[in-house]
Amino acid sequence: MGDLYFVTGGARSGKSSFAERLAIGTGLEVFYLATMIPGDEELRDRVARHQAQRPAGWTTIEAPTEIAEALDRATGDACVLLDCLSLWVTNALLALDDEEPTMEAVNALEARLDLEVEALLTGAAARRGPVIAVTNEVGAGLVPAYALGRVYRDLLGRVNQRVSQAADRAWLLVSGRALELPPVE
Repeated sequence: MGDLYFVTGGARSGKSSFAERLAIGTGLEVFYLATMIPGDEELRDRVARHQAQRPAGWTTIEAPTEIAEALDRATGDACVLLDCLSLWVTNALLALDDEEPTMEAVNALEARLDLEVEALLTGAAARRGPVIAVTNEVGAGLVPAYALGRVYRDLLGRVNQRVSQAADRAWLLVSGRALELPPVE
């Protein structure tokens, strides 16, 4: 079965570039699962630059919310690059359309994310080709001063832990340098 790789780090730490090099290094066909919803001109320009930098033969699947379903659309022996879990959690949280969601709404969202992560991990384990999951590490900063920021940090932290613990290999990117994390015991 295919391997699951986990790539994390801060903003602009080199995560995506590193993950793209991992994907290229497999020598396999690559499916790029993109979770960004480009809501303004700056983001549309950023997405266009990222797309232009990718190898021409890669297939992009837009997957802002249904990542496990998108994973199923990639051929079994291809490499799948999921970039990124952080934006996927953002999209799910913003879909609540509430700057101060109730605990009931947050708990329901957490349960939904748990199910989707389980489906993602099950799908990744069933594949012949590797899956590379990219995400931001948001737990190393200050405690957010507003409720939505704290909810986001907590949700993403739990998602990251589950995917990282299931991963065959994991890296932390710091200032463009990759530090391989030890296996989970």
